[in-house]
Amino acid sequence: MLKKLLRIGPLWIILLYRYGRWLHIHFKVPVIKTILGIPYSVITNVLEIILGIHIPWTADIGKGFYIGHFGGIWLGNIKMGEYCNISQGVTIGIGGRGEFRGVPEIGDRVYIGPGAKIFGKIRIGNNVAIGANAVVSKSLPDNAVAVGNPARIVGYEGSSEVIMLQE
Repeated sequence: MLKKLLRIGPLWIILLYRYGRWLHIHFKVPVIKTILGIPYSVITNVLEIILGIHIPWTADIGKGFYIGHFGGIWLGNIKMGEYCNISQGVTIGIGGRGEFRGVPEIGDRVYIGPGAKIFGKIRIGNNVAIGANAVVSKSLPDNAVAVGNPARIVGYEGSSEVIMLQE
């Protein structure tokens, strides 16, 4: 039974993220937000340690978000579109210098392979597939397939064959 519950760890994190985001958006009274936020903070910290997944409530993630495997996932205050898939070992966060310092904006139906790193004030287009261990620090157009370190575009077949659509 415990083994089955641990297998759905990514679902726990996604549900907890959705609760934190809902709390942040809908409660403007600081006292209520604090009272409801205490259990959220405690559970979030425990699950981050157990599952190795960090998704802050300040991230803006669209519907259909899917995490294939848990472990080593760190998301910053990003904006991510609908039906995006990420694998284990993915880091998406702040990077760059000066006017280029910021976090990525990720489009709809983007697949991010195991170990990929995406950082800086860049835009990842819609239907993009990012390969395993790719390091992305420059914007990618719609339907691009990017691999390598630094990531380079190797085609424009997009993510349609690798994306998992979750409702």
